[in-house]
Amino acid sequence: MKDEVLLTKISSLPEDKKEQVHDFIDFLILKKDKNHTPNSPIFGSGKGFFKMAKDFDEPLEDFKEYME
Repeated sequence: MKDEVLLTKISSLPEDKKEQVHDFIDFLILKKDKNHTPNSPIFGSGKGFFKMAKDFDEPLEDFKEYME
């Protein structure tokens, strides 16, 4: 397929669809790039996102009757 045909088709799309085409092209380029490796999580990067309650290990009141 010739580039002119693609450009004509893309130019006839509304702006939101053009953005989707742009994103899809970026996806295809990344897929083609075999050297691309996804970022792996970094140990400790979630620090501070949540806090555990001080009584985290304490038995729950809801299960009190089962634990006796």
